Amino acid sequence: MTKQSEWVDLCSIGDLVENSGVCALLNEQQIALFYLPDEQKVYAVGQYDPFGNANVISRGIIGSKEGKLFVASPLYKQHFLLEDGSCLEDETVSLPVWKTQIINERVMIHTV
Repeated sequence: MTKQSEWVDLCSIGDLVENSGVCALLNEQQIALFYLPDEQKVYAVGQYDPFGNANVISRGIIGSKEGKLFVASPLYKQHFLLEDGSCLEDETVSLPVWKTQIINERVMIHTV
């Protein structure tokens, strides 16, 4: 039997910090949310840094390279693309990602 996917109301836009990250709990898993108000977009990636072995990704700095947004891990500075979680320094490593949408000032996240 496969799990049914659904959209979950995770938090309010007011709970987020513009152009920065915050940590949220989704089904007992920590995720990092990055709110970019100019795009009216929230990105959701895994909070766990596979290089530093710690839940710190939400503390990373947002940047861009060749038009692609990334978060730089605060520990060893690896860069993870916000769109798909891939690591720019090591293509064999990536963070999990979730689809998000903003509806009536609420952040909705797609779960499986």
